[in-house]
Amino acid sequence: MISSLFSRFAFIGSLAILAACSQSTIDANYVPSDSLPNYSQSSFQQYMDETKQWLAEHRIFKSNDLEKELAVNLPFEIKPNKPNGKGVLLVHGLGDSPFSFTDVAQHLADQGYLVRSILLPGHGSKVADLMLPSLEDWQNVVHHHTQLLKEQTEEVWLGGYSTGANLVTSEALKDSDIEGLLLFSPAFKPGSSTVKFAKIASYFVTWADQDPETNPIRYNSLPMHGAAVYYDTAKIVQQDLEGKKYTKPVFMIASEGDHVIDTTFATSVFETQFTNVKNHLVWQGENTFPANNATTFSMNRPDLKIVDGSHMGLLFSPNNPEYGEKGTVRICSNGQTEEQELACEEGDNVWFSSYGIREEGKIFARLTYNPYFKQSMQILDSVMTSK
Repeated sequence: MISSLFSRFAFIGSLAILAACSQSTIDANYVPSDSLPNYSQSSFQQYMDETKQWLAEHRIFKSNDLEKELAVNLPFEIKPNKPNGKGVLLVHGLGDSPFSFTDVAQHLADQGYLVRSILLPGHGSKVADLMLPSLEDWQNVVHHHTQLLKEQTEEVWLGGYSTGANLVTSEALKDSDIEGLLLFSPAFKPGSSTVKFAKIASYFVTWADQDPETNPIRYNSLPMHGAAVYYDTAKIVQQDLEGKKYTKPVFMIASEGDHVIDTTFATSVFETQFTNVKNHLVWQGENTFPANNATTFSMNRPDLKIVDGSHMGLLFSPNNPEYGEKGTVRICSNGQTEEQELACEEGDNVWFSSYGIREEGKIFARLTYNPYFKQSMQILDSVMTSK
């Protein structure tokens, strides 16, 4: 699955294995569209409408509920019942969709914010479309919709998950008007150093990982080009951060069990370069994070059959209908054997963890929700309401 892909970049060390993957049977999911959708419309409503039309024509659907599947992949806007005059732009991660922020966005709207979640070009249609976008496409869509939101609100916050966190951090470092950052599993530096070879590898092989495309909400596979563009965002944000202090408020949430990203690097940036006194880090793990502006939540939760936190398990409420505690989507591609994956898909006695965890006598699925979502959002609110 896509959230384990950075961990799988040991594949890059063996082009023969990658070449074998790239020669698997081709279907429509693995053939790119002729072009990407426009994202530079003059209004967000027009952007949503035109993106919907484009996805309806180009998406390879995974379920029979076409409207629902289309909806979870579309950019969206939530207008608050009691507006506070402020806005938040949210940017998803590599291989994901705007649905990543459905619970966070609703919480923010309930606090009075006008919330928008955009679609990074190459997402939402079919996984081969990740062969098409450039770094500039991703940077430009963030910049354009930041500017649109600034025109309609008194102040703008930027939020991002994983790759999206890289993009919004770079944008905020260049734009002093941005009020602050909300960072979820920020992928400032990948967990595996081999990702840096993705661009070179893309000249020889097409796929970093190629799996059956069955998830209606996110991609399971990854073209090498998509991995290379992610790495570009990491290089750029590291360059943008070098030697700089960011003085606006920052909320960051990360998991000790996350091996997709280098959490040591991300939290070091938080401690040394994000300097606002109201900053706060939510840390999911067993080793208490040694900072006064950090809150640690244990992820050793046998009562919930959770053994540790994961890269994607920060964004969703336990009540989320797809990824929550009783959600309809279970991700069993978790670094296990095929027999274990089958047992995960068919069984009830399943435990939840980050990618790659194995324990004797236990079958694992990916942890896809945050058991401390309510507490995390309360901390986020305290950062955003500070002055």
